[in-house]
Amino acid sequence: MNFELKTLDLKAAAGFNTDALVVLLPSHFKPGRDAISLLITKARANADLDDSVGKLLSIWHADGVKASRLVLVSTGEGSARSVRTATAAAVGALKSANPKTIAVCLPDGTQQRVHAVVQAVADASYVFTTTKPSAKASLLKRVTVGLPTAEKVKAVKGAFTTATALAQGVALAKEWGNRPANHATPTMLARAAQGLAKKSRIKCQVLGPKEVEKLGMGSFAAVAQGSSEPLRFIVLHYTGAAKTVAPTVLVGKGITFDTGGISLKPGPGMDEMKFDMCGAASVLGTFEALAALQPAINVVGLIPTCENMPSSNALKPGDVVTSMSGQTIEVLNTDAEGRLILCDALTYAKRFKPRAVIDIATLTGACVISLGHIRSGLFSPSDDLAQALMQAGEESMDLCWRLPLDEEYAEGLKSNFADVANVAGRDGGAVTAAKFLQRFAKDFPWAHLDIAGAAWKTGAAKGATGRPVGLLLHYLLRTKA
Repeated sequence: MNFELKTLDLKAAAGFNTDALVVLLPSHFKPGRDAISLLITKARANADLDDSVGKLLSIWHADGVKASRLVLVSTGEGSARSVRTATAAAVGALKSANPKTIAVCLPDGTQQRVHAVVQAVADASYVFTTTKPSAKASLLKRVTVGLPTAEKVKAVKGAFTTATALAQGVALAKEWGNRPANHATPTMLARAAQGLAKKSRIKCQVLGPKEVEKLGMGSFAAVAQGSSEPLRFIVLHYTGAAKTVAPTVLVGKGITFDTGGISLKPGPGMDEMKFDMCGAASVLGTFEALAALQPAINVVGLIPTCENMPSSNALKPGDVVTSMSGQTIEVLNTDAEGRLILCDALTYAKRFKPRAVIDIATLTGACVISLGHIRSGLFSPSDDLAQALMQAGEESMDLCWRLPLDEEYAEGLKSNFADVANVAGRDGGAVTAAKFLQRFAKDFPWAHLDIAGAAWKTGAAKGATGRPVGLLLHYLLRTKA
């Protein structure tokens, strides 16, 4: 999908060559005398269009309008959040018409509103085609974002560029999140990372079982040992600043399929465990966006990736493994495997002398119970890092919420047979998982994002969301040297 930004007032929009035209209308909008404005005036007078956010009126072959379909949609007070909701509603209403080109007009565009429009169109028009080639017929080819004056276009160009790069990154994260596990093995995920290394300023290194064993990543290797698919440890570098500038390290959980191992999950819904690598997918998506924007920062991406399978070679409840840090771990539940691969990646991150390390993982069902599907769980002992991530989430509308890390939560992780157990009790499960990871992240500023509720949707809308690429990108762009 190609995005373009143009000067397009309502008079020009009426004659613009596009399959569908969407006009976003804040409650304070004053119509003029052009063809579209006259339609807006009539619609409001006849109560066919009110100021409720997302309220829309679809008109086919409207008089004086070249586009075959015109959608007028209200944005209420016109906040970025309302614009996003209204744009999504309009694009959703057009899906059955299968337009190849869409133009979206904002009578009073700001950076935040333009960002919201691009996000909403990209999200609402996304189609997964990798294993469903028939869906290619519904792909949207061009999106034009129109503002009424050249001055307004100039004022939002930077935000538009960031938004379109983010859309690319989110699309890549969705692509890999949505792939069935037999189309997204650890080896395939590594190839996707190597593909990113063809872009400017990105390098990639892929380590296999022998290299991981040599590093002493016994915890990561133990999770992978039950599968015939070999593990991969992916190391990505984006170098946009001097090598002396400390990087931010992103660590993405890459369990390409999670059966739970010997602690087998229930059968219903297990197909959704292909989404257990959405943390890894978000790292790939963030690097895609970085490649497009080329900011003056340094970023390292670490992706430990493997399958968690039951077999005669699989890790067993009660086994004790030795992590790269030298700490021993009693594995009380093999379905708490994400923390076992992340802990070794966190130890590996220390070698980069990072300014901050952020791990991203579909880690606990307990986080879904706590926060639902709206906000990701945020854990960090650093107030500054937590605040920066919260702010980035608000700016990108990719929300998170900070949860506690009181030391008392670690009591349940004590073990008679190892330095630490991999699970505590049911209570506060998202917090105790974060407390486990914190043991391996004491040498640098660290944050943990539990995206179990945010990474994918279930039911009729089943599919990856691409989150938290938006949050991560906005955070990183604020760290420019």
